[in-house]
Amino acid sequence: MFKFVRKVIFYFFVIHILYIVVLKWINPPFTITQVQQMFEQGKLKRDYISYDEMGDNIKIAVVSSEDQKFPVHNGFDIDGIQKAIEKNKSGKKLHGGSTISQQVAKNVFLWQGRSWLRKGLEVYFTFMIEKIWSKQRILEMYLNTSEMGIGVFGIEAASEYYFNKPAKDLTKNEAARIAAALPLPRKYNVNPPSPFISRRAANIQRQMRNLQGSADLQKILK
Repeated sequence: MFKFVRKVIFYFFVIHILYIVVLKWINPPFTITQVQQMFEQGKLKRDYISYDEMGDNIKIAVVSSEDQKFPVHNGFDIDGIQKAIEKNKSGKKLHGGSTISQQVAKNVFLWQGRSWLRKGLEVYFTFMIEKIWSKQRILEMYLNTSEMGIGVFGIEAASEYYFNKPAKDLTKNEAARIAAALPLPRKYNVNPPSPFISRRAANIQRQMRNLQGSADLQKILK
């Protein structure tokens, strides 16, 4: 029995490593969250596109809003995690410290929700994709697999859904509005924007202007 369990664990490890390597070039056929939404909503809007087809505005917008240290960290923002812990101790609302890499690990390989098991697996998959994929591939996967509305996954589907245009043609304001809703995409209106989205998008645009000249950011935009 012990030998059987050991073989199962070994083969599972080999298979998932191969899957991570394959996803370096090929987009996932589905994710757990996408399947869940398809069953709940009866529909799924999704359209994978290449990194070059996304345009720079949405890339800069999500880095500005979600993870400004993304170009330089190794998958984890230790300072951000510590700040989130302190905020959660003092406030009622939970504040996340997840990086873009961690969100990709969750979106692509795992399920939504809060548990120590899922968080532990998230750490593992974050470490693996940072080692195997490039920063460009991680950001591309983030923008292709993130939920950006009810049953809407990926920036191309979101851009067509909200603004009737391809992602590469999004203006800075439109990109900022989509990025502003990412923490709770099922709750907030992007177009027309709710007052909260308008305020947050304006702040994201200021951050975009500040980060646009960053040499580290420019490296991953190429």
